[in-house]
Amino acid sequence: MKTEVKQEVNDKNGFFYITIDNQPEAKMTFVFAGLDKIIIDHTEVNEGHNGKGFGQMMVEQAVAFARKKNIKIIPLCPFVKKVFDKTPVYGDVL
Repeated sequence: MKTEVKQEVNDKNGFFYITIDNQPEAKMTFVFAGLDKIIIDHTEVNEGHNGKGFGQMMVEQAVAFARKKNIKIIPLCPFVKKVFDKTPVYGDVL
């Protein structure tokens, strides 16, 4: 069983998602807010995969993306907000 975090991005929005054996099992969506910010607005994990850390994996990928692109994250999604509140090391991208 191969688990991967992937990303799709265009000029206006994008999403991070997790596949298991090439099947999408979790997704976290965002929209660009200007040139230097993204708003993460929704996270979902398919039934049967709750509690496996998929949401956390996607947040880590979003933080890495923000750091690489030198942009900030606005965590509108309640789950992502909670992760940011519990993880002070992500403060540089807020």
